[in-house]
Amino acid sequence: MTSVVFMGTPQFAVPILEALVADHYDVRAVITQPDRRVGRKQLLEQSPVKQAAVRLGLHVLQPEKLSKSPELDEAIALAPDLIITAAYGQFLPVRFLNAAKIAALNVHGSLLPRWRGGAPIQYSILSGDSATGVTIMEMVKAMDAGGIYAQARLTLTPEDDSGTVFEKLSLIGRDLLLRVLPQIIDGTLKPLPQEEKHVTFSPTITKDQEQLDFTLPAKQVDQWVRALRPEVGGYVVINGQRVKLWAVTPLKATTDAKSGEVVERTKKQLIVAAGDHTQLQIDTLQPAGKAAQPIAAYLNGAGQAIKKGDQLIEPTTK
Repeated sequence: MTSVVFMGTPQFAVPILEALVADHYDVRAVITQPDRRVGRKQLLEQSPVKQAAVRLGLHVLQPEKLSKSPELDEAIALAPDLIITAAYGQFLPVRFLNAAKIAALNVHGSLLPRWRGGAPIQYSILSGDSATGVTIMEMVKAMDAGGIYAQARLTLTPEDDSGTVFEKLSLIGRDLLLRVLPQIIDGTLKPLPQEEKHVTFSPTITKDQEQLDFTLPAKQVDQWVRALRPEVGGYVVINGQRVKLWAVTPLKATTDAKSGEVVERTKKQLIVAAGDHTQLQIDTLQPAGKAAQPIAAYLNGAGQAIKKGDQLIEPTTK
């Protein structure tokens, strides 16, 4: 039985871990991020991968930082045939990668060499890519720079957000990994080098990038909204308060109104000017301290005073 040390943290990695166990790979340890305090009540929460590993009866390691940790030494001592990662969230020491007898593999959520880095799915959406996919790659010291074993493509729709794409790619990555693992193990599938001239990067989204910029065209604002949904949520500032926008619709009509100015306001509709004379309809938003709500509820409540011509959205502070 082929032995594996599996590494992952979010829900993206869970179907992959479950499939490895179901396919009778010997998962000797699961390495995931430490439990974190989340939400207003700061409750301690296990990562989705830890929850799955506990349910499957697997040994779990949770180093705060893998490098030079006792957990690293323990994982190396397991001498696995394969190290398999899927959105783990930390750099891996070379001596750990070298501990894999056959290969150290990563299930990466993009069509490498496009979007190396920690936020490939978000960047594929906010950049307006028509497609993305999954790459099974060898892990090397440089970030996401290893050779490619296999790829699978996913066409993106105008309705996709980071949540839907994560879910789709998780299953695509699971199926692709299980299909190629036997060939990697027996040595009949070799990795091909990436074309460096086509490399792009997707660094982790920063707090500053969460503020939506209405000087961008409406289509790009929509891309940012969907890239930040559902985990983070992009926000604007209205009357000094942060308001998250969860769903918007770019419109074909043009306007000479200033970016952030109300173009149209009815009981059930709010249209705001964006960059390049474009218009954006706000569909769902969330005022600070409240639940997300459809625009009609907001306009009949906190937004009653909003009228056509108002400079609704304050300029970004980036």
